[in-house]
Amino acid sequence: MGRALYLHHPSSLEHDTGDHPERPERITAIERELEVRDWLGYERVQAPRADRAAVEAVHPAGYVDGVERISESGGGMLDMDTVASAGSFDAALHSAGGAVRAVEALMSRDAEVAFCALRPPGHHAEPARGMGFCLFNNVAIGARRALAALGARRVLVLDWDVHHGNGTNDIFYDSDEVLYVSLHQSPLYPGTGAITENGTGRGEGYTVNLPVPPGSGHDEWLGLLQHVVVPIGREYDPDLVLVSAGFDAHRDDPLANCLLTEEDYAALTAGVRGLAAEVSAPLGFLLEGGYDLRALASSVAATMAAAHDGAAPAEVDPGPLVAHARAHYARWWPSLAA
Repeated sequence: MGRALYLHHPSSLEHDTGDHPERPERITAIERELEVRDWLGYERVQAPRADRAAVEAVHPAGYVDGVERISESGGGMLDMDTVASAGSFDAALHSAGGAVRAVEALMSRDAEVAFCALRPPGHHAEPARGMGFCLFNNVAIGARRALAALGARRVLVLDWDVHHGNGTNDIFYDSDEVLYVSLHQSPLYPGTGAITENGTGRGEGYTVNLPVPPGSGHDEWLGLLQHVVVPIGREYDPDLVLVSAGFDAHRDDPLANCLLTEEDYAALTAGVRGLAAEVSAPLGFLLEGGYDLRALASSVAATMAAAHDGAAPAEVDPGPLVAHARAHYARWWPSLAA
């Protein structure tokens, strides 16, 4: 395996959310676990601040200015769940900047894999609205930079956070330059991500939503990855694979009802790693959710280990969720009709 990067920055700890599930201790728990494991062979790199042009390629200037003003005034609420503090704007710029730096290293082949352990997370952030603990949509900012300036023609964004990434979904809903695939629990916040939400115009068929019911675990998640996501990804043939890596589908997470373990995250990662290798695309991970600190830390470590040197997981028998998804998406992706 080639060079592996771990993107971090102290500003992630200055995004002060108070008594809140998305809290600075998430980063310290992850890094304590990684230090015990000697960082799993990853080279630690500080994330730079994103330049305004990168952020404004996704978010209107007026919205970016508004987040800056809230931070400069000492903080406030963007919505009932989403907190900004005095340090949040700087943290959000570094979180977005980590995505950009990772994508630059991946697209130049300076690195083969990268993991961004930065906060605030991003996949709920819509162009002009922060929500769901997210200020700027980091994965969208990274994907846009790859497409606009780094030679990518197609980017696959796989979102396995247990909550649907409504922001990323909407940002690329009319585009075929980004294939957005989301595995998520439904019903659950934010209430979007039905299997019938599939894009519009040139983007029709390039939004692939794969909801799973509460109580889903290894067989459902890995079955959808192996029998739906991988065939579609192979057919799409992306130049870059990015994962919105939430770890809140873990069985111990307090905000959802799925049953994954750290071993399951390793298996999901190994499956994605195999796809990326097959299409000769570099692979990047951006931290999203995950709110039980022990489960989060062990799942991140399992993901990073599998991304760097993971064996292909055993194949899961396709179940009814797979059959339904394949039948629905075969109109756009002929490989699913086989």
